[in-house]
Parts: sequence; C-alpha cells; structure tokens
Amino acid sequence: MARVLIVGAGLTGSLCAALLRREAACPVHLAVWDKAGDSGGRMATTSSPHNPQSTVDLGAQYITRTPHYAQKHQRQCVTQINLRNEKWEVSKETGSPEQFDIIVLTMPVPQILLLQGDIVNLISERQRQQLESVSYSSRYALGLFYEAGTKIDVPWAGQYITSNPCIRFISIDNKKRNIVSSEVGPSLAIHTTVPFGVTHLEHGIEEVQELIFQQLENILPGLPQPVATECQKWRHSQVTNAAVNSPGQMTLHLKPLLVCGGDGFTHSNFDGCVTSALCVLEALKNHI
Repeated sequence: MARVLIVGAGLTGSLCAALLRREAACPVHLAVWDKAGDSGGRMATTSSPHNPQSTVDLGAQYITRTPHYAQKHQRQCVTQINLRNEKWEVSKETGSPEQFDIIVLTMPVPQILLLQGDIVNLISERQRQQLESVSYSSRYALGLFYEAGTKIDVPWAGQYITSNPCIRFISIDNKKRNIVSSEVGPSLAIHTTVPFGVTHLEHGIEEVQELIFQQLENILPGLPQPVATECQKWRHSQVTNAAVNSPGQMTLHLKPLLVCGGDGFTHSNFDGCVTSALCVLEALKNHI
C-alpha cells in the first residue's frame, strides 16, 4: 500500500486528500500534516473566549471554517525531506522521521523553499527560479467580540473600505450569518490593506491592534468597547504572482514522486485552490 503525505491542510491540501481517497485505483495510506494545530490553512474562524457561539472569520480567505472541518489534530511541522532507498524520509520538529512513497506540498511556496535535506539539491535551478518568483501580499485581521445585547448600528453586513490607508474590509459577522440572538453578542472582522500589512509586518501585535483601532474610530465612530479581541497576522495572505509555466502544480521529482500544489501555482481564490487540487490529482494518478 502506497504511503502518501500531503503537507498543508488548507483548501488545496484538504481537497487533494478527499479526491485521492475517492479516486485512487487501489487503497493508499494517506496522511495530512500541518504546522498549525488544526485544519483550514488561510481559513480561520475564531470564537469568543466568553461565548463559543460568537465567531468571527479572521482568515486571509473570506470563508467560514466549520468546527467539524477545523477539528484539532497533532501539530506536524515538516523540517527536512531526504531520499532514503527510493522513498522519502520526512523529518518533523518533534518525533521520529517517517517514510512515504509520495509527497504533495501545498503550503505557501516560501515555506517550501525553507525545507532542508536532499530536497534542496533535488530542485533544479529553473524550478527554484520559478518558485522564487511566487509572491504574496501580507495583511492583518482583527476580530472584535461584544457582549450580548450590544448594538452595532450600521445597515450592512460587510463593506469594502476604499478611502482608508489601514482598513480595507469590515464584516459584521453575526449579520453575515443572519444570527439574531439575545444570548450571542455581535462580532466584527476588520481586514487591513496590503500596504499597511507590509509596512507593519514585523511590528508587535499589540501595536498593530492599537493602530487598527484608531483608524476604525474614523470609520465607525463611537463603537462600544469589545469584551475580547483577536488579532491575526497573515504573512502569506493572497498570491500576487503565481509560478510561471506551472499551471496547477509543479513536479519536483518523479521517482519517488514529489509534487507542489496550491494557489501559488494558479491564482488566489477558491477556484484557484480547486484547480490546483485537480491538477495534483492528475499528476498522482499514474503513480498510485
């Protein structure tokens, strides 16, 4: 039975796993690892520490991640990939190395380039140039949670902001979900502009959060004090330049198979992740 490892549990990695499970001509041992403690990748739906029913979408992708999808799993951060007797030996931050017949890498491309081991020399110069050409925007997302009964008096559930140097998008998340409850307070998601994210990428979270609050006051003056906040930095938010001449995936090594996928090889939206997953599946079909 072939042992297949998918690194990255975001949209592309999760769909790859589901399609492979469904389409494989023979049984496979399938593992999905992610350096985070849960699934979702750039989807991130956070609950209020005071009320788990109050949630806010803080992902770089504007998609809600359900609790079932985000179920916790053991954190597995891949550090090295080596060739051992025609198999891949994968090392993690913790635990013993494991061997696989096939590897699919779906994390952001800069993280692929940080991997150590034999993979460094197996990537050709042309492939390295293609991978290094992939670029991402950066941004912050701030979640605000309010007490039950608090009123946020705006007529919309979501709004793009075009006239502010810091804030690009605001969502009243309970309105977005059509939640009307006397027991659940409103929640807001504030996404910053890319220039703000890039400028403040290495600044402290508390400093960034205070700057966002100051700009939010200009847009929605008189907002009540939240009972909880959550600020998320997205270093790799959305793809601004995808890998050239690698539509959907890039095969780094044939025997044993090592494939890269994700929106870094298509374009940065839901469809791009789906397209990449389908391309990766096509690349795997002749090897399983």
